[in-house]
This record gives sequence, C-alpha cells and structure tokens, in this order.
Amino acid sequence: MPLFTAPPSSITVLADDLTSAGDGAAPFRRTGHPARILFGEPAAADRYAPGVTAIDLGTRLLAEAEAAARMRDAASAWAAGDVLLKTVDSTLRGHVAAEIRAARAGSGRRAAVVAPAFPAQGRVTAAGVQYVHGVPVDESDFAHDPAHPVASADLAALLPEAALVEPHQAGELPRLIAEGGLIVSSASRDEDLDRYVQAVTRLDTALWVGSPGLAAALARRCARRVAEPAPAPEPARRPLVVVGSANPVSRRQLAALHSGADADGVCVTEDPRAALAAARRLSCEVLTLRTPDERHGAATARALAVSLAATVHLLADESAVDALVITGGETAATVLHALGATGITLIDEPEPGTARGRLLGRSELPLLVKAGGFGDDATLLRLCRLARQPLPRPLTPPLDRRHDT
Repeated sequence: MPLFTAPPSSITVLADDLTSAGDGAAPFRRTGHPARILFGEPAAADRYAPGVTAIDLGTRLLAEAEAAARMRDAASAWAAGDVLLKTVDSTLRGHVAAEIRAARAGSGRRAAVVAPAFPAQGRVTAAGVQYVHGVPVDESDFAHDPAHPVASADLAALLPEAALVEPHQAGELPRLIAEGGLIVSSASRDEDLDRYVQAVTRLDTALWVGSPGLAAALARRCARRVAEPAPAPEPARRPLVVVGSANPVSRRQLAALHSGADADGVCVTEDPRAALAAARRLSCEVLTLRTPDERHGAATARALAVSLAATVHLLADESAVDALVITGGETAATVLHALGATGITLIDEPEPGTARGRLLGRSELPLLVKAGGFGDDATLLRLCRLARQPLPRPLTPPLDRRHDT
C-alpha cells in the first residue's frame, strides 16, 4: 500500500460534453474540494484556482480529427495538474480512442490508465469488453444512439496497443506506468477501481481515463480532511425541466413527472415564439419543455435544440422560471450557451449522473443537469422536489473516509 501524501491542490477533468464534466467533478466536490465546471478553454489566469476544474471541451459534437486536436491542446495546457482525468462515456460513445491517444500525447505523461467502468450504473468492464447491465454496449440501446452510435464494446479492438489488466493484477500498475503506453483496466466493482488507484503512489505519473466510477475512486483517494462548504441555492418557486435527450429513459422520466406532480409542458417546434406563447398559458408549479419524441436527422435535431434553448432564454428573461433541471449533455450545453453562462459553480451530486450548481456568467440561476440515460423513472420527479426544497447553510459535503489522507 503506498504512503499517501497531502490531498492534491490541483485537479483537472477534461470532458467531451457537459454531463461528463459534471460527472467527473462531482465526486471530488463530495470529498471536500471546491469545484467548478467551465465551458471551453478558460484564459490562462483561470487555470490556477484551487480544487477541481472540469472543462467541457464539447468534443463529442466535433469531427474526430478536430476533437482529437482540441483534446490534445487542452491536455498540454493543463498537464501540470496534480491529478489529470480525461473522462469517457461509460457506454463508449464519442471519439473514445482518438481522444485518449490525443490526451496522453498532450499531457506528456508516460502512460494512460483507462478504466471506463461505472459499476453503480451497471456499466462494467470484463476482459476489456464494456457491458451495460450484462449486455455488450454495442448490442445495447446505445448502439442505436442517433448522434453517437456505439460501434464496438471491445477496448482491445479500439486500443490494440494497450495492455489489459484485471483487478487482481493491480499491483502491476506502477511497473506498467513506468514502461509507458496505454493500460486498459477491467472492473466490475467500485473496489476494483479503488485497487487500481491505491496501487499508484503518485497520481501525477499517469493520465487517468474513465467515467464517474474512476472519478469517484480518485476522489476517495484525494479526500480532504476539512471540506470546503458550498453555498446553498434558494428553493425554487417554479423550476423549468428541459428534456432534449431522445433517450427512452428520459422520456419515461418526463412522463412520470407529469403524472406525479403539478407539472405541465410544451413540445417545442422550430419556432421558439410559439413555444413561449404556449408556455405562458400554463399555470403549473413545474413547467417542462421537450423536443418531439420521434428521432430526427442531424439538421432538424440541431434546429430543435436551438429553438429549445431560445425558449428557455425567453422564459428566464421574463422571470417565469427560477431554476433549471436539464437532461442530456448536448441539450444542456446549448441551453446554457444561450443564457450566456460561462460555467457552473458545483454544489454537489444528489444522484449518480446528476450535478447541482449555480450558473456563472450573466445569469446565476440554480440548476440540476442529468445525463440522458441515467436514473429510474422517478428521477425527474425527485430532482424537481429537490430544487424546491430549502438546503442547510452552509452546505458541506459528507466526506468518504475510506482512503482519507
């Protein structure tokens, strides 16, 4: 077991979309670190804030070559951090292989430890193959994702140059890191991820690559003895729920919200003024906006997302809503850009795959952002109730003491 030094003062998360940025930062917030999410590369002066900085680089929406170049540049700019984590989707959506190689090259670190398992959500890695609830991800619903279909569940095929490591071989990590290259680490339990993190004396010797499971393991290793309190937002009088994700999970959650609360909503078309007029006629406690249920081509989907964001902007300008609950990383990024937000001060992670915070920029609305495929049918109902409840002041996250330094 390595000797632990003081908790790191500089933790950087490089993410391909907004929900991945939140998922990567939230476990560190939960173990006592101040945390922020930034949209795009910040100015150099912003790179030295204490705690964790998660950066939404927006690379999932780019062509592969452009995504890799942006990831490489960001990894180079933030290479000096005590902990450098590049997030990947736990179902392997996005430019997984190209971004991993680019981030490692940019960081200058000899090795990248790749561990995409997220056991709490049924996403595990066995013999280098990624599964979701026992099904290889390329045979699951994620294989039919309209924007980012998963083509392969086999990390050995995606990264043929990588060494494959099983949890009982975690003690080999220091040697493999010293030799350099890519290391794909299988895991089916949180304890497996902890074993990998605990095996490495200095976390800054490797680029860490994973989903919220690995982020949580790193956060447990880096837990602060004295937590940084976070400001608690005022309880919302009328939250706005925004569903742009076409994932069936999100659509079921929206239906459960409508049946379980005083909630009503509008289906947005490509004309935001029409959606605004329809929303003005509703007097419910929880207002919802959604895109049509059917899937669309890329151009139509983009036009609907822009209209959705414009409708949110108009409602916020009228003070018709005072908090946001958004599902889907791409939806959230489009909406928050329309609001002039530059980032998020992170408060906590009330549920897996959900980040709670307050906007930075022109608007300071409180918000909750949830990944599209996460949660059970009642998730949006719980999040709306949470948004409307007062919180203790100051809000101090509970610390996980299992691997306290």
